[in-house]
Amino acid sequence: MKTQTIYEQIGGEETFWRLVDIFYTRIEHDPLLRPLFPADMEPGKRHQCYFLIQYFGGPTHYQEQRGHPRLRMRHSPFPIGQRERDAWLGHMLAAMDELEIPEPARSLMQDYFERAATAMINRVDL
Repeated sequence: MKTQTIYEQIGGEETFWRLVDIFYTRIEHDPLLRPLFPADMEPGKRHQCYFLIQYFGGPTHYQEQRGHPRLRMRHSPFPIGQRERDAWLGHMLAAMDELEIPEPARSLMQDYFERAATAMINRVDL
């Protein structure tokens, strides 16, 4: 019996596009995080969606288009402290809640997002 990937468990590419759309809609209205994103957020949405699809077991569009993720390097120009980490994570978890991502995929995704968001911290909040 074949084990399903998280990508398959939650509905594939369509679900990831919906997740990223909800997440970015929330970012658009966040006064703390919005300044960290470019005026045109469409390329970032596409990159994030392709990365998540690949990370959670779907097609490798991200690697084919952008190579190795290098997440810390790609995020290093942006000041990310605990507040930014918590806000980012809150928006991602809220997007997962809105989509009603089922267990066990939800817990596995949340664990990844918590670890990844923490890994992006590059400054100390005073």
